[in-house]
Amino acid sequence: MKKTTYFFAAALLGLVSCKSGSESGSFDSSKLDSTAIHAITEEGFKNYVATLASDEFLGRKPFTKGDTLTVNYIQEQFKALGLAPGNGDSYFQEVPMVEIDAKPVENTLTFKGKNTDVTVDFLDDYVIGSPRMEEHIQVENTELVFAGFGIVAPEYNWNDYEGLDVKGKTVVVMVSDPGRYDKNLFKADTMTYYGRWTYKFEEASRQGAAGVLIIHETAAASYGWNVVRGGWTGPQLSLVPENKGKNQVAFQGWVTGETANKLFKAAGLDPKVMEDAKKKGFKAVPMNLTTNVSLKNSFRESKSNNVLAKIEGSKRADETIIYTAHWDHLGIGEVSNGDSIFNGAIDNATGVAALFEIAKAFKAAKVKPERTIVFLAVTAEEQGLLGSQYYAEHPIFPLNKTVANLNMDSFNPVGAQNGFSVVGTGQTELEDYAIRSGEKFGRTLKPEGSPTSGGFYRSDHFNFVKQGIPGLYMGSAGDYLETDTAALATRRNALAGRYHAVTDQLDENWKFDGIIADTRLFFDIGYTLSMENTFPNFKAKSEFKELGDKRLSK
Repeated sequence: MKKTTYFFAAALLGLVSCKSGSESGSFDSSKLDSTAIHAITEEGFKNYVATLASDEFLGRKPFTKGDTLTVNYIQEQFKALGLAPGNGDSYFQEVPMVEIDAKPVENTLTFKGKNTDVTVDFLDDYVIGSPRMEEHIQVENTELVFAGFGIVAPEYNWNDYEGLDVKGKTVVVMVSDPGRYDKNLFKADTMTYYGRWTYKFEEASRQGAAGVLIIHETAAASYGWNVVRGGWTGPQLSLVPENKGKNQVAFQGWVTGETANKLFKAAGLDPKVMEDAKKKGFKAVPMNLTTNVSLKNSFRESKSNNVLAKIEGSKRADETIIYTAHWDHLGIGEVSNGDSIFNGAIDNATGVAALFEIAKAFKAAKVKPERTIVFLAVTAEEQGLLGSQYYAEHPIFPLNKTVANLNMDSFNPVGAQNGFSVVGTGQTELEDYAIRSGEKFGRTLKPEGSPTSGGFYRSDHFNFVKQGIPGLYMGSAGDYLETDTAALATRRNALAGRYHAVTDQLDENWKFDGIIADTRLFFDIGYTLSMENTFPNFKAKSEFKELGDKRLSK
């Protein structure tokens, strides 16, 4: 270790220790509890993943047989680990949701222009659905308007809807936000929530639009059209909407970049209008195109479950640290190479397995946690972070006594790395705790891999963040420790492209040393927090600092 690195780390350790500190004389936050750390094992982790990602669980989709099998299995493991129920006498928190299956009456969609029409095919060129609990959606002669990014952000002096009346119209918008293209705008290449597809749909609804279509671009979205095609078709889950969704757009969907170019051409617009929309002062452009949208909806209300357990704190049991991992995946979908089950081994059987292994570590700790540790396996993350949203809006443990959320989603099976990265670097003081724990393992904080993808807003910790609770979402980063570069390259190639694909399975290509290292790091961060008597907050430049201050003042 270089001296400069050592002194920086030592200074940081001193800073954090001064602001926090434990009441327990037998706990030394600068040292690892080796007994607890080694309770986290590759064998145990692998067995959990193998079970959860097996075909027996049918892709773990809510509202299916796989839902029941999964939540019962998680409850059984919590009991076997000696964890107490997290919701009174129950391990379950019911999450009421609605499943809406919206299907186009015709597979083609035609956009009519003054001089030419454009007809596109469902799935290949566009996907469409509806958030409304209505049997029939019929929108006729809706005019298309290109509204840039579809963003209203007063704090960034940006309003794509300024002076625009979109009632009854369909807005066409781009993914991401302006900072991706101009580092002087928004938060530069760190995506804000304004760049998320969920925001685009929400804002179009607030503006009174009839429909909204997002233009897909792989780099900006951080996933290919195959993910859109698989994720936004078939039955879609949501929390039961207010007024059965009447306050939302009648339809929402995506079009491919190629389709968008055809629409701009038919509208007599140069596709470079999308470049103009990336600059300040852009005004929405009528596209002189209309379309008719006809959907047949079927829907059913039912309940899924969050599954939660706890280890009660020895001194401040009313203060909680919540570990989360979503248990759900995509279920059964289109057949690809003879397989139709989306097993979700990486995403997110690994996260649930980590919950179990971390519970083992807390049970084995020489000094018991002073704060209560909650293990929360949430439902319906893949459908829009629904399980964690419901928990955050209907908390079992008081939010102002919730110290932090440590969220685990999709561990890296390629191998161990010499560092880690925090998704949303610079957002919360939990980052400092991660650095502090990382030092114990000889691991350092590395730059965030893809801040433009908006990962901070894309996993379950974000619903805690919106309530003013710091959330930590992190993973391996830096150089691989593997010395056999050929073997490493082979493994990386074999594991590539598995996100939301039927190939996301446990197989001989997995290496668990990095996963175990990350799980142990997550444990130590939570364990350190559990022995302290202060509450971490958001950093000064975070847009959530005011929310954090408000929560802590209660």
